[in-house]
Amino acid sequence: MNQITEIRPFGIRDEVGYTLGDMSGSFVNLYIEGYFLTFCTYVLGINPQWMAGLFFIARLLDAFLGPVIGSFPDRWHLGKSQNKFLPWVRLFSVPLAISGILCFMQVPFQGNVLHLWTAGCYLLYSICYSGASIPYGAMVNVISPNPADRSRLSRARSIGGTLVSFGALSLVPVFCFDADSNLLPGRFTVIAVLFSILCFLGYELFRFLSVERIQEKKKSNETFNFKSVLKAAVKNRPLIGLMIATIGCMMALSGIQLSSYIYKEYYHNTSAMTVGSLLNFPVLLICFPLVPRLGRRLGKRRLVLYSIVFSLVINICKLRLALTNVWIYMALCCIANAGQTSFNMLIWSMVADCLDYSEWKLHLRSDGSMYGLYVFSRKLGNTIASASAAAALSAVGYAAGSNMVQSASAISGIYYLVNGIPILSCTVELIGLGLIYNLDQKTCDQMYADLERT
Repeated sequence: MNQITEIRPFGIRDEVGYTLGDMSGSFVNLYIEGYFLTFCTYVLGINPQWMAGLFFIARLLDAFLGPVIGSFPDRWHLGKSQNKFLPWVRLFSVPLAISGILCFMQVPFQGNVLHLWTAGCYLLYSICYSGASIPYGAMVNVISPNPADRSRLSRARSIGGTLVSFGALSLVPVFCFDADSNLLPGRFTVIAVLFSILCFLGYELFRFLSVERIQEKKKSNETFNFKSVLKAAVKNRPLIGLMIATIGCMMALSGIQLSSYIYKEYYHNTSAMTVGSLLNFPVLLICFPLVPRLGRRLGKRRLVLYSIVFSLVINICKLRLALTNVWIYMALCCIANAGQTSFNMLIWSMVADCLDYSEWKLHLRSDGSMYGLYVFSRKLGNTIASASAAAALSAVGYAAGSNMVQSASAISGIYYLVNGIPILSCTVELIGLGLIYNLDQKTCDQMYADLERT
């Protein structure tokens, strides 16, 4: 059983803090995910096929390390406070910020030394991001026991990443490319320093604003058993379904990673990337109050399924039309992204439901470890996304280097890669949430009513 510590009522301060927590990690995470491949291939001149191998090995290793790191708060207590997760966030936040700078440094190395440097920086980032983000994500279940509050926290988390993705990152093409879409290498490093500072400051504000209200009460003779957690996870059907859907969602990252290539090589207009990012803000403003209301009326699962189908239809249209007008293409991208917004806003609340399902049906509560297992699916999806993006570039004939002229077949291949990946992503999401995930609104209501009585 868990003990609820009454410090202050849940409120806007918790939502602001949780938003800042996601923004902090996103400053480093999204910048590296969006531009590290671009920086390495254009600026450092590294072959994309080698980058594919790096992404595959690093992300696969990180995927298996995720559940281990997630178990740290369940195994060991840091510091003198009663907080279970906040000390672990602080421990990894500083090296995470440093890794963000190292990944975008113009080092004078060549050959094997350059490759070793690149691999070391990326591995440091991967481990530190897991170390900070996993306890941060698991905290949603100890901030409040109320499902409605958790939905608000899930929305807050999605807003944090969205603000960085469509706000701060939208300025990168303007600052790091000239009027002729040529790269300005030194400015990638400047952006990395700025984002790393914001990462550290954001985590400090998150720790100041956040409260762990629920403290887990353990018996004196009770020891942590990771094997029991694994057995419970295998029997947790909604968690398995959400993990599959999440793999599909993360696969879409490979399309995002290649977006700078399509705007630069196919449309020769990198400034459209910034306009497209800014256009996502009105979509976010509309969805911010609308998604929670529709979620309560339709149920989270049904709303997300409808939204994914909508996004799938738009992405199919983009692929089949082979658009040559950059502004029409950009507008359709924004519309397709709107279809994924509800999933992004509700996914963390759905994860919390899956963790509560474990206690309800399987009588096991181990939030950090179970959340770490869920993160495994995100890391696995990231592995597929990062490796496939780099490998696909090589497959279509992309030539690394800032002064290289791409062939017509490579440019055409980039278009179909970028627009085909979201279709595959939506299909995998529909399989996970439509065929396996089984927590509809009626079941969730029954689950929380039963848990409240225990």
